[in-house]
Amino acid sequence: MNCCHSPFSYRRRRTRAVNVGGVHVGGDNPIRVQSMLTSDTMNTEACVNEALPIIEAGCEIIRITAPTVKDAENLKNIVAALRARGVKTPVVADIHFKPEAAMEAVKWVEKVRVNPGNYADKKKFVVKEYTDEQYAAELVRLEEAFTPLVLECKRLGRALRIGTNHGSLSDRILNRYGDTPLGMVESAFEFARICRKHDFHELMFSMKASNPKVVIEAYRLLAARLDEQGWDYPLHLGVTEAGEGEDGRIKSAVGIGALLEDGIGDTVRVSLTEDSVHEIPVAYALVKKFNDRLGQPPAAELAVNVKESRDPFSYARRVTRELAINGVKLGGENLLRVCVTAAAYEKLAPKLAKLGDTQPELIYEKSGAVEVDPLKDDDFKRVNENALVTVKDGVLLSPIVAFRILAAKLDARGCRAPILLKDVLSSAPPAAEPLDALLNAATMVGAMICDGIGDAILVRGEPGAGAGLRLGYNVLQACGSRSFKTDYVACPSCGRTLFNLQTVTARIKTATLHLKGVKIAIMGCIVNGPGEMADADFGYVGGAPGKINLYVGKMAVKFNIPEAEAVDRLVDLIKDHGKWADPPPKS
Repeated sequence: MNCCHSPFSYRRRRTRAVNVGGVHVGGDNPIRVQSMLTSDTMNTEACVNEALPIIEAGCEIIRITAPTVKDAENLKNIVAALRARGVKTPVVADIHFKPEAAMEAVKWVEKVRVNPGNYADKKKFVVKEYTDEQYAAELVRLEEAFTPLVLECKRLGRALRIGTNHGSLSDRILNRYGDTPLGMVESAFEFARICRKHDFHELMFSMKASNPKVVIEAYRLLAARLDEQGWDYPLHLGVTEAGEGEDGRIKSAVGIGALLEDGIGDTVRVSLTEDSVHEIPVAYALVKKFNDRLGQPPAAELAVNVKESRDPFSYARRVTRELAINGVKLGGENLLRVCVTAAAYEKLAPKLAKLGDTQPELIYEKSGAVEVDPLKDDDFKRVNENALVTVKDGVLLSPIVAFRILAAKLDARGCRAPILLKDVLSSAPPAAEPLDALLNAATMVGAMICDGIGDAILVRGEPGAGAGLRLGYNVLQACGSRSFKTDYVACPSCGRTLFNLQTVTARIKTATLHLKGVKIAIMGCIVNGPGEMADADFGYVGGAPGKINLYVGKMAVKFNIPEAEAVDRLVDLIKDHGKWADPPPKS
């Protein structure tokens, strides 16, 4: 079962083109860029005023939540107001929990997104062993609930996205398949089979999670299973609850960028806890080099005399031998190390005390790494298990392909030499914008880490000596491989959100930013909250207007706290569970 054409060469997955109100997704079309409104869906003027600059920035498909039938009814007014202004951008209704809202929304918008985890199910975290007969009965109930929307989409010429969220899988799926990428895929397939039964094919899929490793595994498995079935539907990519600032951009680059490099993905939304207009340039930066290849002949196949042995559908770190270089242990079961060049170290040396937990751990020039061209077998004669191995500078391969071939050839030889991942935080000619450089480096390093390849990281050529060092640590944090600061899972806001996410996120960070190793989820509503918070230590979730529920893991422990008190109560909860530390004194 293959998830892509080849791990050693790029070729975009072939799909049918799905028509979303005149914007075609998949096929030979560009990878499309989407975003979502955060305004109250009942406020037509606010939605239109928010949508216009997002669309002007290049958003090709825009999504609006419809949590109730009344919200869905008001989509008529929003769409009409946009069309009256000459805006032709397709509108998507985002549906959770309410099939009746979907049946209203489909009248007015070009596409409907449903979440298979909650369209016909209520998540209760109930543990139940289903017999085959009971499971079949559940599927009959599901078909009865979903078929009317499928038929209406077909009648009206609407498109449909079956959008699985890792955080909101149904109890039925969780009890049979577990909290796994396989469960995410099967959740979507339950709905897809109903579509196909009624000969409806204007559909696409998504597999979103806040953990980039889960995102990559789920989409790869989905692509492989679709191809195995002969189903050629396009895929919408996203990392949900990515957060804000550089962290949100890095996490998005890891998950989305790695999949695009595999040739997977036909439309993209970058989910940032910021004004939605800021998502657009990030998405375009991620898809640009792939869209630039449209109309070009496929790259020539490399003569790679090795097969890929790793499993692309589950994470396992490559087995390597432990080395000690200048007193620093790497490889084996050691943490992935962050390196700098000697020139960068000289600049950083006077500032080491201020770098805290982001210290340079190895100076590259003194490490004695063996550089090889992965395509030249003679280069491997210099490699043994006591060497730190990396790709030679100037090799005419994409970095991801180069390191995959390197790892595959070492493994084929039974050589457990650890690998140093190298990249450059500057642009390939012509000079790229700083955003492009950040996203390219984060994609390459993060994709390799999520593939289980790499024992040390070196990002060079940064405009300031600390930028590459910081990026290395931030990518490790985004991939869940190291934790050197507080980790935040923050949703991007939408019309369902029950508080100002940007303001509250800033307040929570002010109070907790010093808590190394603590993971805090900040969720505007309960749609994905309990599930996405399963691996978070604590959660801050909108329960009602002006009221907050606090979670430990996926369990709610405090209810209906006034918003004005909620951050302080969150701090108290962290203290009660022994995770608090006083912030260091200000210098």
